[in-house]
Amino acid sequence: MCGIAGIAFVDQRTLPAQALLEPMIHALHHRGPDGYGFHCEPGVGLAHARLSIIDLATGDQPISNEDHTVQVIFNGEIFNYIELRAELRACGHQFRTQSDTEVIVHAYEQFGLEGCLQRLNGQFAIALWDQRARRLILARDRTGIRPLLYCQLADRWLFASEAKSLFASGSVSARLSPASFGEIAHFWAPIAPTTAFEGIQALPPGCYLTIEGTRHQLTQYWDWNFDSAPMTAGQRQLDDATDELRELLVDSVRLQLRSDVPVGAYLSGGLDSAAVSAAVRQVHSNKLQTFSLTFDDAEFDEGTYQRQMAAHLGTEHTERRVSAADIAAAFARAVRHIETPIVRTAGIPLMLLADTVRAAGFKVVLTGEGADEVFAGYDIFKEAKIRRFWARQPQSRWRFRLLQKLYAYLGNSPTQFAGLAKSFFGQGMEQIDDPFYAHRTRFDSTSRVNRFLAPEFRTRVPTSDAVLAGAHLPLPKAGWPALARDQYVEAKTLLAAYLLHAQGDRVAMAASIEARYPFLDHRLIEFAARLPANWKLHALEEKYLLRRAVRDWMPANISRRTKQPYRAPDSSSFFHHGQPLESVADLLSATSIRDAGYFESAAVGKLVAKIQRGQAAGFSDNMAFMIILSTMQLHREFRLRH
Repeated sequence: MCGIAGIAFVDQRTLPAQALLEPMIHALHHRGPDGYGFHCEPGVGLAHARLSIIDLATGDQPISNEDHTVQVIFNGEIFNYIELRAELRACGHQFRTQSDTEVIVHAYEQFGLEGCLQRLNGQFAIALWDQRARRLILARDRTGIRPLLYCQLADRWLFASEAKSLFASGSVSARLSPASFGEIAHFWAPIAPTTAFEGIQALPPGCYLTIEGTRHQLTQYWDWNFDSAPMTAGQRQLDDATDELRELLVDSVRLQLRSDVPVGAYLSGGLDSAAVSAAVRQVHSNKLQTFSLTFDDAEFDEGTYQRQMAAHLGTEHTERRVSAADIAAAFARAVRHIETPIVRTAGIPLMLLADTVRAAGFKVVLTGEGADEVFAGYDIFKEAKIRRFWARQPQSRWRFRLLQKLYAYLGNSPTQFAGLAKSFFGQGMEQIDDPFYAHRTRFDSTSRVNRFLAPEFRTRVPTSDAVLAGAHLPLPKAGWPALARDQYVEAKTLLAAYLLHAQGDRVAMAASIEARYPFLDHRLIEFAARLPANWKLHALEEKYLLRRAVRDWMPANISRRTKQPYRAPDSSSFFHHGQPLESVADLLSATSIRDAGYFESAAVGKLVAKIQRGQAAGFSDNMAFMIILSTMQLHREFRLRH
């Protein structure tokens, strides 16, 4: 894991000075505290901040090919580098290091760009300079685990792992993007290439960008794909698929355990992280260190299940207990690293957990993220299935009541009052061919933050229709099964844009921790895409095949436990005895709101008063408050301009 930054001049005769790169890479010190590396030649400058995990002695970057005509820097890991190195050596390539980085340059030479990327099993953001072709290539892993941002100026291109590095160049101004705000109000985060900042773009997952002077081209080399014919849904095939899934998961974990430093694992108390930690036990019997979050508030705490699983596996287990005060205290730091307005506080405790991992002497952890997208684990998939079932007989008095089986873990479940549930979940029910059918209820809840926008700023924020018609927004194919369409949208929006960002890379790297995601091995994703829908969502039992595959690895009450999404206290963290914390009162004062220009101060004041009275209406008010508060913090942190 590392941070990368660089510059490519339009006039390729221009030689960049290292002094141009130093402030950019120093801004990423948290991503790579173990040393810096630079390469400058006419046309291009590359900079690297290293977090040493593989080949501690000789793995410094940039790394070149044999004749130094190809230079690479990258952030991430290539998990199958040992197999690739053997293949490339057989082709005649000479290696100077034992690092995973070096396989990239030789695979590029041997197989070409697309052939190289298709062979990489990993999580990565790559910058590769081809001296002969005078071409800079930026590439990102298939699912968007590692970030890569860039901007085009009149005479140069700049790229970096994070926006703060681009700002440190002195050539890029920090301005909040109204387009990003419209996307946050629907998808919880900007969708690549949009970022929170005007003029800065994110390389989309599964894509590469080639830059040659003034010419550039964005190409997609991988995508979630449900085109293949599904497996036959017989009992024998079910048994075979169960065995294959188990083998794939174990092999994914085996590869992701590769490291020259110790690897730990997160235990959340749910099926996914339990499956990953248990799979480690299938690979080796060494002592495993596990880490988990517990909360003062019992509504969010899963400590009982975490301890049970840790005891079952015999791990060395460490807990990080988090209070509402801890969340509030770490809020500004989290926003600084996440670099976008946030809809929930959930990333903040994960950042604090990463601090605990680092303090324990670890740099790498395995997580269970991705299983819900790959195997249909979220309530949103069940909700959509029920709504489609209800839509066949909209006058039914009982079909909509199936929704009451959902959201039992919420203190204020949206299904607890039948009349309100029928009204809310019945909206747009007849539009079952809408590609966003499953997600419309979420969009409706989050987009209510637009009611708080200042009139002038509102005119610049795209309307709901404009957001959903966005040219870059990925759409599922109409011929796919309903569940596949729902999974695709979830993977391309919530997973890639929000979870792997605000709850993944950014908060882990704030503590110089590399998180790894065995369920996002592309082989697992492609395997799951071929499964019959009822092997993923069996009636209303989520992740059916996964449960079947790992049930012998853990206690029955964990393998059978209904999905409970990870959550943390939101707006309540910023109030004490009914009063907003001093920092919150300052950020949301009428003067601060007016000077920033994004929100209408009277409307924000009413929301704050509503929360003070304990009358916040569930998700909508909580998310609106968090978006407003974090936008104001982002404005202050980066001194945003209008």
